[in-house]
Amino acid sequence: MVAFTLALALAAAGQPADAVIGRWKTGNRNGVVQIDRCGNSVCGRLVTSDGIRTNPALTDANNSDASLRNRPLKGVSLLSGFKAEGGGVWNGGKIYNPEDGKTYTAKLTPSGDTLKVRGCVFVPLCKTQTWTRLR
Repeated sequence: MVAFTLALALAAAGQPADAVIGRWKTGNRNGVVQIDRCGNSVCGRLVTSDGIRTNPALTDANNSDASLRNRPLKGVSLLSGFKAEGGGVWNGGKIYNPEDGKTYTAKLTPSGDTLKVRGCVFVPLCKTQTWTRLR
């Protein structure tokens, strides 16, 4: 009975805060994002994508800041500024989309080997992608 109660308590606690840490395949263009701890937050950088594999010198050409358009896309910071919410969820952060050069508010919700990444212009104008953990 004690073991059963302990198991229920652990299940209710949800995912650990570090459940988002690792390499994730994005929902489009075969992107790979490395998410790491950054102080009390998590951050993520672009490791590769179809475009980078085709052209390793690919630049951040769509960035809304013209001074950043010549920087290499590989290694660009995509995720920043998140706060742990509990249950492994990270909220209040930002996600940069190199396809349109804009930054959106974001929420990260892990579930096993998937990560729901929700980006919003403002609620309710949001879009969610499911990323898959790479081993």
